[in-house]
Amino acid sequence: MSCSAAAQLDFPAPVDNPASLPTAMRALASAVIAVYKETDRERYLDNLFRLQLVSGQYADASSTLAALQTLRRSEPARSPAIDQQYRVLADAKLIESQGRTSFDDAFKGAFRRTIEPLDDRTAGILTSEFGADLKAMRTQLRRALSLQKGRARISLPDALALMHTYQVEEAYANFGPLVPALVAEEDRRRYVIQDDLQLKMADGAIVCAFVVRPRAAVQKLPTLLQFTIYADRTQIMNEERRTASNGYAAVEALTRGKGCSPDAPLPYERDGQDGATVIDWISRQPWSDGRVGMYGGSYNSFAQWAAAKHLPPALKTMMVGVPNAPGIDTPMERNVFQSFDYEWPLYTTAGKWLDATSEGDQTRWIDLEKKWYVSGQSYRSMDKIDGQPNPIWDRWLDHPSYDAYWQNLIPYQQEFARVNIPVLVTDGYLAGQGVGGLYYFSQYEKYNPRAEKYLVIGPYDHLRGQFGTTTVLGGEMNVIAGQPIDPAAHINMRDLRYQWFDYIFKGARRPALLKDRVNYEVTGANEWQHAPTIAKMNDRTYRLYLSALPLGKGYRLIQRKPSTRAAISQMVDFADRSDVNRVPPTTGVDPYLSVAFESSPFKRSFDLNGLFGGQLDFIANKRDFDFDVSIYAKTPRGKYVGITYYMARASYVEDAGWRHLLVAGKRTQLQFTASRLTSWRISAGDRIVVLFSIIKEPDIEINYGTGKDVSGETIADARVPLSIKWLNGSFIDIPAH
Repeated sequence: MSCSAAAQLDFPAPVDNPASLPTAMRALASAVIAVYKETDRERYLDNLFRLQLVSGQYADASSTLAALQTLRRSEPARSPAIDQQYRVLADAKLIESQGRTSFDDAFKGAFRRTIEPLDDRTAGILTSEFGADLKAMRTQLRRALSLQKGRARISLPDALALMHTYQVEEAYANFGPLVPALVAEEDRRRYVIQDDLQLKMADGAIVCAFVVRPRAAVQKLPTLLQFTIYADRTQIMNEERRTASNGYAAVEALTRGKGCSPDAPLPYERDGQDGATVIDWISRQPWSDGRVGMYGGSYNSFAQWAAAKHLPPALKTMMVGVPNAPGIDTPMERNVFQSFDYEWPLYTTAGKWLDATSEGDQTRWIDLEKKWYVSGQSYRSMDKIDGQPNPIWDRWLDHPSYDAYWQNLIPYQQEFARVNIPVLVTDGYLAGQGVGGLYYFSQYEKYNPRAEKYLVIGPYDHLRGQFGTTTVLGGEMNVIAGQPIDPAAHINMRDLRYQWFDYIFKGARRPALLKDRVNYEVTGANEWQHAPTIAKMNDRTYRLYLSALPLGKGYRLIQRKPSTRAAISQMVDFADRSDVNRVPPTTGVDPYLSVAFESSPFKRSFDLNGLFGGQLDFIANKRDFDFDVSIYAKTPRGKYVGITYYMARASYVEDAGWRHLLVAGKRTQLQFTASRLTSWRISAGDRIVVLFSIIKEPDIEINYGTGKDVSGETIADARVPLSIKWLNGSFIDIPAH
């Protein structure tokens, strides 16, 4: 920014008076325009058109947007739809200001003139952009304005940020009421749409389905199906429009009980058979060429594998993004239940659509977790403490092992061998991802090694592993879960989606990224690597033993097994709830209820690729406990970077489907392999830090170690603290390349 970032401008806006706010914001926008300069041409034009819109300079705003569009044409990743909703607005406002017609009529005309000449793909992206969430925009604006309350001056950077937030909210408030009818009109012009189709299942239940097909299609088409419990009409149409604009018949089907289905909502349990029935129905339609592909992320990826279990003949391929694997990663991970899933059944099954009030009420859920934690009541008491029944959650608690209940939902062992269709899995390393995706991919590889399958994985979180770091408009997200993203890691998973299906159904080339079965971005190295299997991601292992030799506040990791038999003692008092409001540190490692081990600096850089594992060698005074093993890199400057972790219930480490209780006071050795895949560049001079933590916190089930059903244990079972002695046979295996 050329002009001083410290420049101060008058800010006379009464932030809590909506009536006078527009006048004050127009004045501020004009003041910013007078002093604003910027060396980055794109950033300058992007800020300028927003300032011009707010200040009422509509002709100038339209010209600036045209210049911005011309500039962006040199960037292939940028969609021509980007910011065109604001050009429509500027043109409509200009016509209105000239007294030629009302704003409503001017906007309708400008909308039609802009969108009708566009190709289906660009038009689909633009119509989706018109439907953004105004409620969320208003919340963001209120927060931005609250920062200025009581202040008469504002810095230039803060003014630009505020203007951006205000301009977006003001724009959507202006044209928002007009958009649904206009978008519906445009959709009818381009597509054949069938809403609220009631499809009868084998047992008489009803599944609600939606179909969108290109009106211009002259032949039968392959169909792309998303089967989902997330019943949201806007999102359904956005996905179907995108699919139809890419030359496919698009079908969205909802879990029984959702949308137009009269049945009671029921997640997971019937989706497999219902999905297979929907696929058979699609194959018999006159517009279908008999071939179906499935796509979608999270729960919608579970639904793909659930349908594939039933082997519908028309299902020819799947693209699964950050797939949910019930009983494997939801609602429990390695048999440890996590409370973030408690609200999910209420959000998805309380009505025919989605219960936004439940999902958005984070205060309620955090308070519930704390009330349960302090009360010392059993985990099964959660719904009684909340005051609202949660029968689906209670049913899940009845199955703490990976038993027949969970096995019946998705392919199990040899059933993977029968699937035998091409599958593309996308996933991420960050923010707890990679459990379900790795499970499906590994099981498919194990039981059907010849099937065509690919994994694309990088430094992504739950959403980015489904949709990528590049938006449909071409923008990029450069930080995810606090981790800066390598330029090479940027990817648009939606583009990859249609590249994949074009490869399968239309004879197009295989997507360039799929150079081998396992395709992974090495975080920190800014490069993609490719391997035929997960095992081939690494070619050596660093075995680091847990040593009792002290190092600062922790202990050493050494590569030669220590000769001493000294133990490292750890004690946890499960009856202590004084930590209910404890806030973990935002940097470094969290030493609470943990034992830390640190390696010597590595002399050479290497890639930590694949799955870490190891052996726990210990003596515990109880029959069970829940734990977490976290891996960090520590730079020469003392910065800690979280890489990956493994959490589990000790009694299920050997077998998730069968509980093997510990013998109190007896030496035990447990071998484990991590549930998450990772790839991370460890630089010369970095150290590996391993943190062993006992799980005891408000948002996770507490295992008191009695050997009883954990969900039924209470604080009365915590009379004796947990005592663990970590022995010198414990080690961590670091996979390296």
